[in-house]
Amino acid sequence: MLYFKTLGEAEEVFKALSAPARLHIMELINENNNMSMNDLAEALDLTNSAISMHVGKLEAAGLVAIQTTSGKRGIMKVVRPNHERLIVDLTAYEGVTSRNCYTDEIAIGHYTKAVVHPTCGLSTSGNLIGDLDNPKVFSYPERFKADILWIGYGSISYTFPNRLKPGQELTEIQISFEISSECPEVNDDYPSDIYFDINGHRLGRWISPGDFGNRKGMLSPNWWPAGLNQYGLLKTLIINNAGTFMDGTTKLSNVTIQSLALDYNSDIFFTFSVPEDTPNRGGMTLFGESFGDYSQNIQIKLYYEEK
Repeated sequence: MLYFKTLGEAEEVFKALSAPARLHIMELINENNNMSMNDLAEALDLTNSAISMHVGKLEAAGLVAIQTTSGKRGIMKVVRPNHERLIVDLTAYEGVTSRNCYTDEIAIGHYTKAVVHPTCGLSTSGNLIGDLDNPKVFSYPERFKADILWIGYGSISYTFPNRLKPGQELTEIQISFEISSECPEVNDDYPSDIYFDINGHRLGRWISPGDFGNRKGMLSPNWWPAGLNQYGLLKTLIINNAGTFMDGTTKLSNVTIQSLALDYNSDIFFTFSVPEDTPNRGGMTLFGESFGDYSQNIQIKLYYEEK
């Protein structure tokens, strides 16, 4: 999958796909990944030089690869697609904003406290860390490289950077993450109560609908087993002067940014939790940039005003 966090990042790809002939080339090679330059020229009724020019632009944008192979008429140049999907975020991740904002990203394995009960596990993009369903692996030093984690119940806490300076007043916090339930296998209908806290203040509860495994995650490594968590939902927790919201529309609580009493000296200790006694104890999975459907870790935005 080819993923861009901003429209600006995708500019060269948009330019490469701006010609109808190049769109047709992409359609043809996705239907048949054995098409040569000659095949494409014949299918589109174009000269070989024109096909070479169009394919060259697609190759420069990272959309295709050219492989040389032997054929019935000698050496052939076969054009193959590099990606199955193209995803572009239409809202800028680190772009210019009309509000003052500090933005940070925390890797999944950089938690500061973990209280974990099976089913549970950790993995980097290259291999599992330790044994499955062994809470002790959450203390292994390799966990800093983890890009996915899952727990049956318990809590995972992170310390967020506080870049506020004297005279800056916090007006809103946005925390974005890819998340799902944690079923012992996979089950798209497996609700889980997931709670959120900052510095001991309970922000609210969101019910994850399931542990999604009906297809492979768009970013998940090829070696990742089908029976493990595949992808989640991209959610954004927002705390402002009106309360706490999920995705800006669903109100979770009346806890406001003022309730948290955070200033430039404050620690920001954020916790995901699935309590043992909650009605829907369906666990939790957090996905990093190499797993699931979204190429991101936990993103934090602190909006502020100068006072």
